[in-house]
Amino acid sequence: MSAPNLLYSDVEDDLRAAVRDLLADRCPPDAVLARVEGEQPYDPRLWRTLAAELGLAGLLVPEKLGGQGASAREAAVVLEELGGAVAPSPFLGSAVLATTALLGCDLADGGAADLLRRLATGEQAAALAVPLSATPGSGFPAGVRADGEGRLTGRVTSVADVVGADVLVVPAVGPQGAGLYEVAVTGATVERFSSLDLTRPLADVSFDGCAARPLPGDDAAAALDAALLAGAGLLASEQVGVAQWCLDETVRYLGQRHQFGRVVGSFQSLKHRLADLWLEVVSARAAARAAADALATGSPDAPVAVAVAQSYAAVVAVHAAEEAVQLHGGIGMTWEHPAHLYLKRAKADEIALGTPGRHRAALAELVNLPAPVN
Repeated sequence: MSAPNLLYSDVEDDLRAAVRDLLADRCPPDAVLARVEGEQPYDPRLWRTLAAELGLAGLLVPEKLGGQGASAREAAVVLEELGGAVAPSPFLGSAVLATTALLGCDLADGGAADLLRRLATGEQAAALAVPLSATPGSGFPAGVRADGEGRLTGRVTSVADVVGADVLVVPAVGPQGAGLYEVAVTGATVERFSSLDLTRPLADVSFDGCAARPLPGDDAAAALDAALLAGAGLLASEQVGVAQWCLDETVRYLGQRHQFGRVVGSFQSLKHRLADLWLEVVSARAAARAAADALATGSPDAPVAVAVAQSYAAVVAVHAAEEAVQLHGGIGMTWEHPAHLYLKRAKADEIALGTPGRHRAALAELVNLPAPVN
């Protein structure tokens, strides 16, 4: 097992700067708060800029298919920044989950390759039609069935990024077994509901004999599992971005707030809490970088690295958000302050693509640890 490269390259630093500058200009906290209260949580202009102008929608897509030919390391940097801004964007669903599933299809056939080109150029956005709580290694879902004519029937609950999508990549069981299908969002019934994380709305998707195009491939189950593994590993970077913002904003606030004639941040007990949180965030970043590097290099240890990252980063993000709310005092409890958006994103991410407990159980099996005795 080779040591992972946890350092950021110059290219990754430049990418981070470009995304951060854009989000600071187009996605400040007050703009996010205003948007999530409306009917359209995603900002189409922001997504077009991210996807087409910066080319982020095609980061993982090979250059011959119109993408950037980059790796999970670059995608992780983008997700750190998107998490730090709790940006309402379909990047995770389209540029990571759906794209990685399509990369596992037969790209010599026109279907999957054509869809990848459309996603890479930002012409369309996609969502992978699985519950947000789907876990790598949990098996191929059987909730949607395909008949001999490629028509789909069934229902998938709690799908992320459908609201901002034009097309769905749907795992379904057909006459030939497990397969992936392309479905236009307009051909399905999408029922949005109130979700905890207002910046990543969820929806239930129903298929009632809707037309679908099969996406040829040798092993749809493996393609789906690779997408979920990549999604879980890169989600850890988003969680690091959430935690880092919470830490930075709390340090800034405590350095300005005065109580009893002193700066609140000078109190020893608060210094200790912030120091402990800083250590957690640094450790979570190392775990997330290790997962991204393992995914980028195709390391056989990628499942272990992803399980470690999700086991730890999810918990750190929630803790950092809770500390931010509490240490901001009364203002941290108000709707006008963005702290609640970060807490909700952290709590929603904690169950996304597998809970920390599920990943710890998977990790124990991967490294041959015995199960606990009840």
